Amino acid sequence: MDDKNISQAVISRLPRYLRYLGELKDSNVERISSQELSQLMNVTASQIRQDFNNFGGFGQQGYGYKVNFLYDEIAKILGINKTHHLIIVGAGNLGQALANYMNFERRGFHFTGIFDCNETLYGRKIRDMYVQPMENLETFVKDNDIDIAVLTIPKTGAVKVADKLVKCGVKAFWNFAHVDLNVPSDIVVENVHLSDSLMKLTYNITRKEQETDNQ
Repeated sequence: MDDKNISQAVISRLPRYLRYLGELKDSNVERISSQELSQLMNVTASQIRQDFNNFGGFGQQGYGYKVNFLYDEIAKILGINKTHHLIIVGAGNLGQALANYMNFERRGFHFTGIFDCNETLYGRKIRDMYVQPMENLETFVKDNDIDIAVLTIPKTGAVKVADKLVKCGVKAFWNFAHVDLNVPSDIVVENVHLSDSLMKLTYNITRKEQETDNQ
């Protein structure tokens, strides 16, 4: 499998497949066809087969897909068949909300530390973590084998913090700061701009309104 030939559109659909397959597993469904899965997900059966064929197919004609097997294979592709250790930098509302979202742990994402520069937050317990000062950040990362850092801080400090974390061995960033991180090419960055997502929503609202007006 050559990842370079797989489109981002296909990759973006994998977490959704995993979510539906997880629900099927919880309901003790053992096997499902592409047609049945398409009806659940509102994606064409042809699209599902094309997506899965990028990774070897997984199914058998006339038999369908084994739910447990397909779930495990997609989990491997997404890299969540193992535990990832994360820290949160920024203990404000967004950082606390992410720390409290329990579904991450089901997917193998284990938050181990949360940091902030606001002294009034030091020692506050969020889930099973206590907010720590930024001075503890580098030692904590090195001692706890942290591979992903979640940045929920203002853009003015994000670049400097990212540089520091790269030197400590962090391999990836989930970046909520409104700034592009200047990190080495072997460091993975997933930027999340909440306002961009909201603007996509308003674009689609406007488009729907225009279609209605033109009818």
